[in-house]
Amino acid sequence: MGILEKHAVLEKSPTLLFVFSLVVVTIGGIVEIAPLFWLENTIEEVEGVRPYTPLELTGRDIYVREGCYTCHSQMIRPMRDEVERYGHYSLAAESMYDHPHQWGSKRTGPDLARVGQRYSDAWHVDHLIDPQSVVPESIMPKYGFLANTEIEGEHIEALLSTHRFVGVPYTDEMIEQASADFMVQVDPFGDWDGLVERYPGAAVSNFDGQPELTEMDALIAYLQVLGTMVDFSTFTPDASR
Repeated sequence: MGILEKHAVLEKSPTLLFVFSLVVVTIGGIVEIAPLFWLENTIEEVEGVRPYTPLELTGRDIYVREGCYTCHSQMIRPMRDEVERYGHYSLAAESMYDHPHQWGSKRTGPDLARVGQRYSDAWHVDHLIDPQSVVPESIMPKYGFLANTEIEGEHIEALLSTHRFVGVPYTDEMIEQASADFMVQVDPFGDWDGLVERYPGAAVSNFDGQPELTEMDALIAYLQVLGTMVDFSTFTPDASR
């Protein structure tokens, strides 16, 4: 009896097909899962990756609320065409504090994993108010209403506490200073030394150019930090992982 004839026996017997399928899936599952029990951490820790500032975290929530992830991914694959266009391939550590992650599954617009500091705050304001004014071929809808929606961060301490509950290493000091950090990040003339000490590399700017603190400030603060935490000029991947 040849191999094909033996396989026909499985195809004709639902019971045998189920048993052998279960065996194959079990072996595959063990091969994938078992090595994880011997790893202390499945994510390579990378210098520079930090939790989001209160304002960046609020901007991220706005990003999720508006469904930006449905048109923009945040995951650069290790392929030549991607790294030449977008930059260094994405690291797992860059998403370790994202709940949920924003890798996305579709690119109607470009990937945003490295968009931080590539454009000025003014460019982002123009792009959000009228995308076609800076990218004529864009089909992105207008988000000018974000500049008219003021925010106060009245629940920002609770937001940071919730993220700490799921593993983000916000300290007691970070949570206690959350309201002050939330406000001072948009005040270049304020006392923001403590903010930068707690969140190295945080951009301090009046992002949308208005005296009021708005949802647009928060969203731009988030966009401007994407891809900026890791210094890829000195980063060397751990080959053992």
